[in-house]
Amino acid sequence: MEAQLCGGDEVMVVGGANSAGQAAVFLSKTATRVHMLVRSSGLADTMSRYLIRRIQESGTIVVRTGAEIVGLDGDTHLECVRIRDNGTGAIETRTIRHVFFMTGAVPNTAWLRNCVAVDEKGFVKTGPGLTRDELLAARWPLPRAPHLLETTLPGVFAVGDVRGGSVKRVASAVGEGSIAISFVHQVLAES
Repeated sequence: MEAQLCGGDEVMVVGGANSAGQAAVFLSKTATRVHMLVRSSGLADTMSRYLIRRIQESGTIVVRTGAEIVGLDGDTHLECVRIRDNGTGAIETRTIRHVFFMTGAVPNTAWLRNCVAVDEKGFVKTGPGLTRDELLAARWPLPRAPHLLETTLPGVFAVGDVRGGSVKRVASAVGEGSIAISFVHQVLAES
């Protein structure tokens, strides 16, 4: 679906592991140019040799190592991306309307482990995904069950990729954010 939406355009894939490489190769079939942005100095430590070879052989994929996004600009949609070369500090602006973030499936939630329930992979558990034992361990203080996106800490919600069971899509995360806001209003009204 994404490949059809950005066919004929320049696109950017952020990440340097196999999922980013696979996305770049896939998108290179329809995009005019695929810019791969990698923070590290290369792909050899994080990507299979076979995939690296396919990227190198592609005339459509450009790999930029030691670089990262420092800005996304546009009015009603993404229009351009600002990229910093971490070696020189130089910032370049590219006209790109489609960015795919393939920066890993490991949630950065270690700091939350003593605050809210997380699953064995570190994803935040919410709503119906919480067990009775987890609510007891967290000393859930309210007579009601947690709302759909609510964590084991009343009034604290999790949405998007960090949430256990999410579909790992931006559109879904935006929708979950909208739902969470309505629950925030309900929680505030309960106070």
